[in-house]
Amino acid sequence: MTNMSDSTTSAAAAGAAWDLLGTKPGKVVAMHIGYAARAAQKGRTPEAPGYFLKPATSLTTGGAVELPAGCEILGFEGEIALVIGREVRRVSEAEAWDAVAFVTAANDLGVFDLRWADKGANVRSKGGDGFTPVGPALLPAADLDPHAIEIRVWRDGELVQADDTSTLLFSLPQIVSDLSQLMTLEPGDVILTGTPAGASTFAPGQTIEVEVTGGGLTTGRLTTTAVQGTAPLPAYSAQPKATPEQWADASGRPVADFQAPTAPVLDDALIARIERVATATLSSLLRKRGIVNATIDGLHPSQPGTRMTGVARTLRYVPNREDLFTAHGGGYNAQKRAVDSLQPGEVLVMDARGETRSGTLGDIIALRARTLGAAGIVTDGGVRDLGAVTEIGIPTYHSGAHPSVLGRWHVPWGVDETIACGGTTVQPGDVIVADDDGILVIPPAIIGELVDEAEVQEAEEAFIARMVEEGHPVDGLFPMDASWRARFEAEQASTERASTEQSSTEGAGA
Repeated sequence: MTNMSDSTTSAAAAGAAWDLLGTKPGKVVAMHIGYAARAAQKGRTPEAPGYFLKPATSLTTGGAVELPAGCEILGFEGEIALVIGREVRRVSEAEAWDAVAFVTAANDLGVFDLRWADKGANVRSKGGDGFTPVGPALLPAADLDPHAIEIRVWRDGELVQADDTSTLLFSLPQIVSDLSQLMTLEPGDVILTGTPAGASTFAPGQTIEVEVTGGGLTTGRLTTTAVQGTAPLPAYSAQPKATPEQWADASGRPVADFQAPTAPVLDDALIARIERVATATLSSLLRKRGIVNATIDGLHPSQPGTRMTGVARTLRYVPNREDLFTAHGGGYNAQKRAVDSLQPGEVLVMDARGETRSGTLGDIIALRARTLGAAGIVTDGGVRDLGAVTEIGIPTYHSGAHPSVLGRWHVPWGVDETIACGGTTVQPGDVIVADDDGILVIPPAIIGELVDEAEVQEAEEAFIARMVEEGHPVDGLFPMDASWRARFEAEQASTERASTEQSSTEGAGA
């Protein structure tokens, strides 16, 4: 199989799939969200199974799949596929597995550039020829436990998805039974049962492999390689729209990763200026502006004597409830998504509700944050592996050490939301400044002018301290009256003139 725009090749590929299945399927039904970890990744858990239909002509046994000309976002979703063996209508959950003849590997492919035109129905985005590879072998369903089937997916040889049917929100028998309440299931019909967390995108030249195993049996690896199409879509067709939102949905990464870069809140020069002024000075200037509750209180630094400055990213934990932890605590949960998305200079701020009886991070999370260039971590909960976290070296502010895992009291829940941490509100994008004196949360819109004022205030305080050392009384000097202020301003002007003259002389000499 080469170019899927070749109708003869497309028909041959579909025919190969029908040969594998033993018959031409009347329908291909696909799940929207099946696994608990995928629901957590998407940030929504369905209360009932949801489906969409794919045409039988989308079936293939692997090979090449075309990314249409002008499109950019080709998504893969490794899935376990069921092949119906006998006609059933309104079959019970207890008898549903008997209606399944075979289990195999599948890949629910999609062109996310085209989803805007039919999201939900997915006809354009997921219905193309070759967009449902299945195989390479069929496993007899009678030899498998429907609750113990595993799936693994590789992109260019790297494992990117792995899960098993014990974590499905709706079991395989429930899915078959549910569909049969609505429609007659016929021999050869194919049911895709949802993708685990980690589904993402691949580009022309890249290869996806999917393998399903169970009961000591394996399908072997179903291999699909992307190729670039050359035939443009006609003007009357829906045209590609590769938006940041579609890139994020297809890849599982934050929308911000695909948005045009904006001027950073903090650049190196501003960070250097921030770190030359005291947190106490910044705190007093916030108070003058009426912002009093701007400190995260009660935490301890893992790196005493270290200054931390960065832009806030947020992670929120909710109190542990066993059913919610089962659905949201494992797999690619909110904690892992938050740390994996950190950018250089960001501070991950965790809302643990001040609960200190378990850890909210450990050495692996700290190591990942440091590797990504994060500026630090703040949590009003506990830290596991505190010695290792300290040795890793990323500044971490915490409420104390605790050996328990987060699942004792926490469920990872929300990423990049407005949170509470250590008694104050933190929003994504806030500027976090911390040292041994404490942790400040500064609105990003005022950080520049706040630093300007802090530099002036500290220059005044340095002048006052020098005058006191010279023996002058503090009366009229602290705070400065008009006479002292005039003397201070004259000294500042003289210093600035001297600095300007020196720069000019150095420039002329060069």
